[in-house]
Amino acid sequence: MRFPSAVRRDPEVDDWFAAPDHEPRRLAQPWFERMRDCGADVRELLHDGHPTACVGDAAFCYVNAFSAHVNVGFFQGASLADPNRLLQGTGKRMRHVKVRWGETVDDAALGELIAAAYRDMRARR
Repeated sequence: MRFPSAVRRDPEVDDWFAAPDHEPRRLAQPWFERMRDCGADVRELLHDGHPTACVGDAAFCYVNAFSAHVNVGFFQGASLADPNRLLQGTGKRMRHVKVRWGETVDDAALGELIAAAYRDMRARR
């Protein structure tokens, strides 16, 4: 997916995380920060109401918050190596990792998936 309107730092994304009384968004924020930190060419926007990270204008990851969990999503997740079997979904391309309150997530493995998605999208552009 291409988003020519993506910008280096979108104030609407920051507002999304700052929404009062929405604790699941706080759980999603560190993962979005990892996406932001992938490289100087990372851009962002709200797409379908949730923060989306792009390499230039090409989307590679997103986060979304629900009442019981957070999704860390990958636009080309089906093509990513996932030795720790974190990815869920059966779509042709997209996959996600569910992060739940009080459950342990393998931070290193999820961080590597984010980095791999970034590298993969850079190679595709």
